Amino acid sequence: MNAKRVLKYVGRVLLVLFVTVLILAGTVYLVVYKICNGPSPAAKAEFGSSLLESGQMKFVAKLVLSKEEIEEINNRNSREQMDTDSLDTDLIHIENNDNPDDPNATPVPADKREVFDENGIRIIEIAGSSYVAQLMIVKDPSQVCVGTTYPWSEYGKNLNEIVANCGALGGVNGGLYESSGNKGGYPLGVVVQNGQITCNKPYSNKGLYMIAMNNDNILIIKNIEGMSESDVKKYVEEEGIRDCVCFQEESSDANNHFVPLVINGEGRELKGQGSGANPRTAIGQRADGAILLLVTDGRGANGHLGATAADLIAIMLEYGAVNAANLDGGSSSCMYYKGEYVQGSVTFYYQNSSWRLPTAFVVMPKGQ
Repeated sequence: MNAKRVLKYVGRVLLVLFVTVLILAGTVYLVVYKICNGPSPAAKAEFGSSLLESGQMKFVAKLVLSKEEIEEINNRNSREQMDTDSLDTDLIHIENNDNPDDPNATPVPADKREVFDENGIRIIEIAGSSYVAQLMIVKDPSQVCVGTTYPWSEYGKNLNEIVANCGALGGVNGGLYESSGNKGGYPLGVVVQNGQITCNKPYSNKGLYMIAMNNDNILIIKNIEGMSESDVKKYVEEEGIRDCVCFQEESSDANNHFVPLVINGEGRELKGQGSGANPRTAIGQRADGAILLLVTDGRGANGHLGATAADLIAIMLEYGAVNAANLDGGSSSCMYYKGEYVQGSVTFYYQNSSWRLPTAFVVMPKGQ
């Protein structure tokens, strides 16, 4: 085959590929346009919210929706504010039912006892109408801490690498980070590891919340918007924050994120479903101190759209959360335990792995 024929063949292949991509893009656009301009305001609101929560597909929503329509969607699927300053840590009484001499332990009938593995962990699969979730319950909250790739560099690590490097058993993805290009090396907001602040940029994003464990092994959810670096340092020292990451609360055409889910046993009040449907990661704590780590699928994975804010709140309340917060979700959502991904990323080429991450909530072995 001479050079001219090779060039002609390559040209035809490229043309076919170009036309195929064009047809697919056009089809996607028409489907999105139809849903967003169809007869169902509820479908438009949920689908629009889902797109606005996506880092990669946000531009699609802006192609088919006006700024006024985006604002209307954000108002239709929205959330009432929650006062995290009223968080009552006295509602948490960490119990040790393995120790019969523990004066704080509540006797549990044998037929009502939860069955944990040798690490004090149990994982429950939860099937919703538009998602499948994995809930990891960690009996001892002292086993849950923040694992990172610190010192920070351009590229983060997969969740399994962060878990291994910490000597942990498993974990879930953590806080907000610079995710462009799936480099994942730099966290946003504040990161604390074992009482040491390794990232202190409370001004990096609007509406930042600290999602933390304190020295008493209590889950803390704290609005840090408006805090300076020195304010953060003082708060970490005075409140005994041992580990934390940050996530963002903001609803606009730039971001559609939320943080508090349950405070003092009360679920957040919502309009509509409170958000679109997407893969999610969340953390909560029961009255007995046990930590709830939740990850859902979505974005077409297993044929599921994902979970809404209403779904997360319902799950957390059903499983006894006194306080709970949403973490970074979407393609970042993942759970790893005992050498395998219980829930991998919904991104097709990372479905048995995760995106590169700078932070994670990890679960350490007993006694460490």
